[in-house]
Amino acid sequence: MSLRLPGSPWLRVVAVLLLAAGVAALLLWRGPDWGTVWHAFDAVRWEWVVVAILLNLLSVVFRAFAWRTVITQAMPPPHPRFQLVFSAFSVGLFANAVLPGRIGELARVAVLTRKMRLQGHANGTWAALVGTVFAHRLFDLVPTVGLILYVLATAKIPHWAATSLVIVAGIGIGLLAAATMSARRGHRASFEGTRTLRRLLEMARQGLSVLKAPAPAAGAILLQCLGWTLQLLAVYVSMRAFDIHAPLPAAGLVLLLMNVATIFPLWPGNIGLLQAAVALPLVQYGVPYSTGFAYGLVLQVIEMSVGVGVGLIFLAREGMSFASLRVMPSADELPIEDEPAPTEAQHARAGVPG
Repeated sequence: MSLRLPGSPWLRVVAVLLLAAGVAALLLWRGPDWGTVWHAFDAVRWEWVVVAILLNLLSVVFRAFAWRTVITQAMPPPHPRFQLVFSAFSVGLFANAVLPGRIGELARVAVLTRKMRLQGHANGTWAALVGTVFAHRLFDLVPTVGLILYVLATAKIPHWAATSLVIVAGIGIGLLAAATMSARRGHRASFEGTRTLRRLLEMARQGLSVLKAPAPAAGAILLQCLGWTLQLLAVYVSMRAFDIHAPLPAAGLVLLLMNVATIFPLWPGNIGLLQAAVALPLVQYGVPYSTGFAYGLVLQVIEMSVGVGVGLIFLAREGMSFASLRVMPSADELPIEDEPAPTEAQHARAGVPG
């Protein structure tokens, strides 16, 4: 039996308001000295914030190029133009920023599926694109493991955190090795009649076709690494806005813990949790907790300004509504190879919660 959220819109609104009230109460009770946090903004140099936003935008461009590289390798022509891929990627960033869960991964698939069908792709587009999203996320493991190793070698971190990071790095290396071996086996089974897990694994294998060709795989990984490098520089530059002169390894530690804090979005943006993840490691570099918390707020605004700002533009351009992002199919409802992607109306008739 699957667990579903309450069907009534009023019940969902009440649940969200209660969760928001709980988070606000926790921040007021166990949070920083809010007066000090507020005064930390008095001396902010906003020109550095603008530079950080531009670096984050450039990071999104590189990561969208990486996704297109995976798509080009995993699917037959005609391939989508970069403008279409960037538009879908931006809508996905917006959905991930404003909704709990990882709705954005399926949102970008939905946007690009519709566009590619207009270009002549008939069947299998939805399933193939879900696979490319999996492969694209998998390539994040390379810069992530590299960042972990860099932080372990250079940053000031507790011993327990170092042990945890070593375990995470080992898991990442193992997953990438397993994916490479699976892709090179070359077996492609039908999606029809499979269980949810088998369906997802077959979709993932289709997306991992890029690993069969060394040059495209290396290109996609390089683009992902460049995207992460630009994010690291954005974190480092934004420190200067708060007159924080911690070294680059501290920025690497902040970036790593930011990503850890947003792996499981418990509420939109994980506001509060992310700021604590940013402020705590900076204390070891002589940065007051309140200043670090304020810096974490600005850092989240920098991240969201690109995801939300650019995402809203492309959401309007695609003619989609915010409500349409809430009706993405679950794993066991993903279309099989010869089925079209489900529409919002179909989900409403099927009783899928939005």
